[in-house]
Amino acid sequence: MAFHRAHTTARQVKETRMTSKGLYWGVVTVGFAASLLASLAVVSARQAGGGAPGVSIDNDDVGGVVTGPSGPEAGVWVIAETRSLPTRLVKTVVTDDRGRYVVPDLPAGDYDVWVRGYGLVDSPKVKTTPGKIVNLRAVAAPDKKAAAEYYPAQYWFSLLEVPPKSDFPGTGESGNGISPNMRSQGEYIRGIVNTDGCTGCHQMGGKATREIPPSILGASVNSTAAWDRRIQSGQAGAGMNARFTQVGRQRALGMYADWSDRIAAGELPSATPPRPQGRERNVVVTMWDWADPKVYLHDAIASDKRNPTVNANGPIYGALEDSGDYMPVIDPTRNATSQIKLTVRDPQTPSSADNPPAAPSPYWGDEAIWKSQTTVHSFAMDKQGRVWAAARIRKPQTPAWCQAGSDHPSAKLFPINQGQRGLEVYDPKTKQTTTIDTCFTWGHLNFDDNDVLWSSFGPAGVEGWFDTRIWDKTHDEKVAQGWSAFVLDNNGNGKRDAYTEPNQPADPTKDKRISVQFYGDSPASDGSVWGTVQGVPGAVARFIPGAHPPETALTEYYELPWNNPKASVQGFAPRGMDIDSKDVVWTVLSSGHLASFDRGKCKGTLNGPTASGQHCPEGWTLHALPGPNYKGAVDNASADSAYYDFVDRFDMLGVGKDVPLATGNLSEGLLALVDGKFMTLRVPYPMGYFAKGLDGRIDNQNSGWKGKGIYTPISTRAPFHMEGGKGTTPKLVKFQMRPNPLSK
Repeated sequence: MAFHRAHTTARQVKETRMTSKGLYWGVVTVGFAASLLASLAVVSARQAGGGAPGVSIDNDDVGGVVTGPSGPEAGVWVIAETRSLPTRLVKTVVTDDRGRYVVPDLPAGDYDVWVRGYGLVDSPKVKTTPGKIVNLRAVAAPDKKAAAEYYPAQYWFSLLEVPPKSDFPGTGESGNGISPNMRSQGEYIRGIVNTDGCTGCHQMGGKATREIPPSILGASVNSTAAWDRRIQSGQAGAGMNARFTQVGRQRALGMYADWSDRIAAGELPSATPPRPQGRERNVVVTMWDWADPKVYLHDAIASDKRNPTVNANGPIYGALEDSGDYMPVIDPTRNATSQIKLTVRDPQTPSSADNPPAAPSPYWGDEAIWKSQTTVHSFAMDKQGRVWAAARIRKPQTPAWCQAGSDHPSAKLFPINQGQRGLEVYDPKTKQTTTIDTCFTWGHLNFDDNDVLWSSFGPAGVEGWFDTRIWDKTHDEKVAQGWSAFVLDNNGNGKRDAYTEPNQPADPTKDKRISVQFYGDSPASDGSVWGTVQGVPGAVARFIPGAHPPETALTEYYELPWNNPKASVQGFAPRGMDIDSKDVVWTVLSSGHLASFDRGKCKGTLNGPTASGQHCPEGWTLHALPGPNYKGAVDNASADSAYYDFVDRFDMLGVGKDVPLATGNLSEGLLALVDGKFMTLRVPYPMGYFAKGLDGRIDNQNSGWKGKGIYTPISTRAPFHMEGGKGTTPKLVKFQMRPNPLSK
């Protein structure tokens, strides 16, 4: 992205100012000499104690006041960046209502410090070292176009015009161009626009996506053809290509082409993002580079989710999914990176390198930059600080003891012939990794209070578990694992009986097996395990193991309210999830919501033949994500895209216990729902914040806000789409909330 400084001339320039109600535009006449001094605003950098009333700093801080032509600039970001450490470090804070700031706890080094904010363009970078007062001069954007270059991706993506509700169900390529499988506008948004579509992997609306690469546009007859070619780029091209065909190819290509055409012609976002307000100004964002420019992150782990004091001050580990066979590691105390090599059990394990680009990438050409056999997706950390990773270790065919004819208790009831990821555990004491084969597949993994890991990702119809206590005693992977079918208590007698299959009609005298799989999962305090089921409307399901889970497990199934006249809210397509200390389930939806489901609010029968899935709409509460929506959208609430959520049960962020957090991947920040209202903690630099996994840790319970934080990796599959372009590496981001913007 071309983040330019304003060039000063003897003319009128438009200045953006922030009031408590938002941005407004005023016209200020500036002469050449005054503008040169004011707009380019070289800073006054002085020792602590001079030139910044009310700002107190220590020897490892930088502080000062940010002013513009009309006085103090409230709610703008001050960014401090250094390359003097083993890895690049960026720390960002927000100014208070008098334009004052303190960037705390900077390691020794040489720093660039500058101002970024809505209504501004970047101020000149000033070189400094910790322990100094640095007063900064903000630079007003010369016009709305220059200001909009810094807007979050959501504001640009909200210009996308989705097909009207009247176009559904689709009538096919010979009709309105929308697949008949798309029965509603919501299903279309889920399929090709929001988190289960394009924004599941990319930050749509950033400069790299709202503009078509010249190498593609110049070789295409029109922008529709350019989009057709664009979505085939790179190793994910086949998947993107198939998704467009699934929803109605030409209509979807035309929708995206119209969006980028209007932007290329000069259309700007109609909404203006507010500057940080209130407690949003208390955030401290710390960012480290890690990994390498050809990989991407999916997840990260910092501690044991059940006890976040585990691994205090220790390393944070990352998951590279399809892109690499190592775990990137950040040591936050030394600001240094390292790598842990991952291995497979079978040398013939498939690799993402086997999938060449469907078409050349504008960035990497025909090179297959992703090379991973392990495809590590997500993690859990145990009480000993060991890292348990969902990792592929063999070819898809399962061992004989997983299949029909085995003596394994689970295989006798529900044999599994193929599975993908197993487990790989890293022990930081021995520095060794160990592969573990499981019959079922792992995606997200979480511990219950008995040190049993619970799985997601199926295969379809299966929930699996791995008892780490048994494994520690025996190292027998076969004995330590089990799995069960998902079976509804359809006859309502409270126990598992003979059941009908998914393709058979329900029998009121029998239970019923359902062919679903969890995406997100989380054990509850009562021994049950909750998970999300993707789709429209999608659902959350409660898996109750019983005394002998392969034989006794039952499932409850609660769909999102959708086309339900009895429901006061409507939503669809859950993805990530977590559970709070009261066993309330929280999930993010492709309909642009953060949703909660409280089983305790259900009024009717939870099991039996009348438990249709839509039988507890009163259990759902939906919170619309902030920010603008797509043009013409009716079925959803926001153009933001939240991939996953995390319940901060231990107040690791610093805004309270049991606060649900969501990844605002197009609003470019962390969304915290506090007392029913969202706080948006944006990451302004580099633009392109896009997260999937979240974790938290308490390093020192006695040091207040400094001793804890929330961690997220930047997880776009295309780090080269971020500000900085090709060569940009993935990032690890830490969020902390201090008592006020001047706390040090």
